[in-house]
Amino acid sequence: MQQRRKSPFAAAPAAAKQEEAAPARRPGARLSLAGLLVSIFLVAAFLYHEDSVVKPQPLAIAGAERARSSPDLRLLQEAALPHHEAAVNSHSHSQPQQDDEEQHHRVDADAQPGKKKKKEPAANKQQQAEPAVLLDAPPKPSGNISGRAAVEVPWAPEPAACDLYRGWWTYDAEGEQAPLYHESECEFLTEQVTCMRNGRRDDSYQRWRWQPSSCDLPRFDARALLERLRGKRLMFVGDSLNRNQWESMVCLVSSAIPSREHKTLAKFVGPGGALNVFTATEYNATVEFYWAPFLVQSNSDDPQVHSVVDRVIAWRSIAKHARHWRGAHFLVFNTYIWWLNTFEMKVLKNPRVSPSKYSLVDRPVAYREVLKTWAKWVDRHIDPKKTMVFFMGMSPNHIAPDTWGGQPGAVKCAMETEPIMNRTWVNIGTDWRLHGVAQGVLGSMRRVPVHLVDITALSEFRKDAHTSVHTLRQGKLLTREQQADPRAYADCIHWCLPGLPDTWNHFLYARIIADSRSSSSTTPASSLDISATSS
Repeated sequence: MQQRRKSPFAAAPAAAKQEEAAPARRPGARLSLAGLLVSIFLVAAFLYHEDSVVKPQPLAIAGAERARSSPDLRLLQEAALPHHEAAVNSHSHSQPQQDDEEQHHRVDADAQPGKKKKKEPAANKQQQAEPAVLLDAPPKPSGNISGRAAVEVPWAPEPAACDLYRGWWTYDAEGEQAPLYHESECEFLTEQVTCMRNGRRDDSYQRWRWQPSSCDLPRFDARALLERLRGKRLMFVGDSLNRNQWESMVCLVSSAIPSREHKTLAKFVGPGGALNVFTATEYNATVEFYWAPFLVQSNSDDPQVHSVVDRVIAWRSIAKHARHWRGAHFLVFNTYIWWLNTFEMKVLKNPRVSPSKYSLVDRPVAYREVLKTWAKWVDRHIDPKKTMVFFMGMSPNHIAPDTWGGQPGAVKCAMETEPIMNRTWVNIGTDWRLHGVAQGVLGSMRRVPVHLVDITALSEFRKDAHTSVHTLRQGKLLTREQQADPRAYADCIHWCLPGLPDTWNHFLYARIIADSRSSSSTTPASSLDISATSS
């Protein structure tokens, strides 16, 4: 059993500091008008051009509630690709034209060259960045971390007593719990996320582990998860960030399947090619990804040619996509980054009557209506006794170094090698209004419980984990000249693998392992028709 790491005297001071820190952080966090205009220009340029396919002291962070009331208008920053330093294993599979969302990135090529890149010995890293303000004061290290014991019995935190998303990041210098797999060992990773293979020199971004403040995450056991998935379908639905997370899950489960003959990957299958399916044949289980960046129907639904600057959604039309979600035993939804290129959304309110007539609707209003359409479908068509439903929080972008106290000359997320330190919260431009909308809609669902995987706040600290300049552009690896120009080419939206999305999947794992429905079987995964070339 894993040892508890919570300090008995940490909770009270943490709560007090949270109340003190919260009010002061919001007023000065907005971008200047000039900065906002520059951000809009950068995002627009990316949308047009990118449519091809230490053990240091633990870092403390607050829960999402600290920022819900801060609806910044620096929203376009979120569309500027995520940090450059994420690592993912790539394979021979060609990447679909890189998603606009993924490519609204920023990189810090100018980040001071003197900043360390290579992983330092634990003794040296321990000297670094002691948090100045802690919302959840991390306990001091107490001996060795427990071994990799398999999860043999269901485990779940008490909902009222344990908030998995409130805690801190701690550096695992020995690699005992992070990373959960190695880039070179996962043949299914695409070149978009294999940062080490693509030239990143440090792997420290792989070694940060999330520690909840009032409990422990269960040890991740890929075999235990595969047993839960036996005869079942786990499906991710959404945009390229959910595809990023899907790749992570594929690597996590495939690490427990040594034989290459017992695992296959089929891409762009089914009507429209929107489905990607990993199959663990020995377990008769599938881990799937379905492309639907807005969940509802839109003019960006082609998984390989979807970079449309002038985006239009039909907020009441979901059946075209939803018919592919039926029969899945675990559904993981997301939608966020594709909403950020404009402040108003173009909406077809009645596509059958007026297929070319749209209305301009404020982003939060349109987002709410889309989620209401989605929630109605879930309530009508999902059997909560057979299917678990998750909704992922917003994956943040890091394109403005000034918001986290970046060094002079820093560019986007380029050259970042550590999480944001010494902060209880940072205003990096996440549109927390949409987060609030999602909470409200999910909270109104009565028939089918939907778990909000609240990754937003804890992910905002990970400026070090983006693919940055170690990725693709229009289906090709960035050249040295392009890597030297992070302002134009850094992807500060997507994440390296192994990396941050593995932590997101660890949260899913904790829920799936604990839930009794996981042991009940329904439609076998093998009943899914996936006629396509396996890789």
